[in-house]
Amino acid sequence: MADEALFQFLHNEVIQYVNTTESGETENGRCVSKLENMGFRVGQGLIERFTKDTARFKDELDVMKFICKDFWTCVFKKQIDNLRTNHQGIYVLQDNKFRLLTQLSAGKQYLENAPKYLAFPCGLVRGALSNLGVKSIVTAEVSVMPACKFQVMIQKM
Repeated sequence: MADEALFQFLHNEVIQYVNTTESGETENGRCVSKLENMGFRVGQGLIERFTKDTARFKDELDVMKFICKDFWTCVFKKQIDNLRTNHQGIYVLQDNKFRLLTQLSAGKQYLENAPKYLAFPCGLVRGALSNLGVKSIVTAEVSVMPACKFQVMIQKM
């Protein structure tokens, strides 16, 4: 419980810090990019630790299942609620009660701040996949707080 609260406070402070250093309308994209890059590096490091005693994955579906079950549980203390794929390299990970959004109010005015809160987790997933040999683009969308969907598009090398 305490480590979960610490992670949420740290996440909020990182967002505030990056947001104050990159203030202004044009810098909003730069703020999101910085947060995503931080998440990428953290995701790379975390996946190294989590997979050091794990057998090799057979295919990208096994990698995505690992991300949804084991990786997500280690980072966010719960599994992804739903994983969908079109079997053509696009995966949708749905979390109906995403921990980093539960502290925000469910009001519509907070939806515009959601990209800042989701940039770091998008980077986490992209960094983890990158270290597992899967090049991807990860985006997130929120229609109703605190539920969110992460879309992972696998890029063929």
